[in-house]
Amino acid sequence: MIDPLLAFDKKLGDVVERLVRSHHRRRLRRRGWERALDAQGDRLWADGDPPPREGNAIEVLVDGAEALPRIAAELRKARSHVHIAGWYVSPWFDLEHDGTGLATLLAGLAARVDVRVLVWAGSPLPLFRPDREDVDGVRHAITFGSDVRFVVDPKERPMHCHHEKLVVIDDRVAFVGGIDLTTYEGDRWDSRDHVARGRLGWHDAAVMLRGPIVADVAEHFRLRWREVAHEELAQPKRAQRAGHTELQLVRTVPETVYEALPHGDFRILEAYTRALRSAQKLVYLENQFYWSSEIAEILERKLAHPPSDEFRVVLVLPANPNNGADDTRGQLADLLECDGGADRVLACTLTALGDRGPCPIYVHAKIGIVDDRWFTLGSANLNEHSLFNDTEVNVVCCEPELARRTRIRLWSEHLERTEAEVSGDATQVVDELWRPIAEEQRRRVEAGQPQTHRLSRLPHVSRRSRRLMGPVSGLLVDG
Repeated sequence: MIDPLLAFDKKLGDVVERLVRSHHRRRLRRRGWERALDAQGDRLWADGDPPPREGNAIEVLVDGAEALPRIAAELRKARSHVHIAGWYVSPWFDLEHDGTGLATLLAGLAARVDVRVLVWAGSPLPLFRPDREDVDGVRHAITFGSDVRFVVDPKERPMHCHHEKLVVIDDRVAFVGGIDLTTYEGDRWDSRDHVARGRLGWHDAAVMLRGPIVADVAEHFRLRWREVAHEELAQPKRAQRAGHTELQLVRTVPETVYEALPHGDFRILEAYTRALRSAQKLVYLENQFYWSSEIAEILERKLAHPPSDEFRVVLVLPANPNNGADDTRGQLADLLECDGGADRVLACTLTALGDRGPCPIYVHAKIGIVDDRWFTLGSANLNEHSLFNDTEVNVVCCEPELARRTRIRLWSEHLERTEAEVSGDATQVVDELWRPIAEEQRRRVEAGQPQTHRLSRLPHVSRRSRRLMGPVSGLLVDG
């Protein structure tokens, strides 16, 4: 029997969802960015500048134990300058687990090269953290007794932030990803084994870049630094070929935030919509949030009218995101309804096991893979913040070998299997490994039994009052 209150809640939620999408479309149309929702043609690259760059080397770094020491090692090689842009940083954050905090590392570098750090100024109201006072404390701790240039960026869209995570060294190498150089809200240092540490675990990722693409990362930092610090940095020289991979930098910059981009930049949204609409067999997403109405609508249509019998959607999300939990679970419920019991969609979460567990693993990675031919990684979440309102930077690659290699590596980690065991047909691996493991572990959790595997199915929303929260939040957040 259909619950009439649930049906009403769902119908009202659908109305609000349409209002959200209409609002976004009008906003983009006014700024000449409607193509971000209605990109034409079969190409997967985003239109406009910067274009795809050939001749790059890219290395995908998964989890803090791999990524953070690599960042530290490259920082120590700096010869001319270090440019860091982040959401928030911690002076005592230890990238190498050798007792050297970020403030000490940067002070040592600043004694011989230019070091510039650009972070969000923090919430102007103490109702949200980090706030302006938190950031002022960090600035003092990092600059005291050092030559580090530390500038805060208050040019945010109201209720939003600067969320990208970038490190540029000598315009020679750049890191782009989801890893913040901070211990705030969780310790980013975790390994692929994710053994319980008695506290929140952390799954994250970044890419290390060399070649012509680095100049695009450097130019984005240069634009923001000029707008906020009022210092004109030298135009980055485009590096020579460093490999054979074609890459594109895409970003979100809201309109009217920076004078140089009065109409904004919404090419992360364009990149995702292009790729997801093209999907024929597999959509694999790792993200902190899943409540973008635009992204949800594309996937719901795919599930309602699957492009092939083999089509599958797999999402890896945190069980308890720091906000938007109701939004995400309401969207998952809609996905499952569109699937109609066909078992084409599976949403999972991760738990660290061991003597000091179980402990939840916070999925903070922002990764998208479509049909093993499109891959993106960066700072953008799948919500209104990242696709419309925060500053974000992602890297896109359309090289099948890299996409497939990255997917297999991630699946090996999450499924606790060798890469050989998960390298077969993607649909078969989802049906024969992902789903049985995730369902079994969900049954164990619901029965009060200990998990025997870190992967489990993430339940969708079941309470009526929450079903409407995602659409309403989307409408209020975007303003």
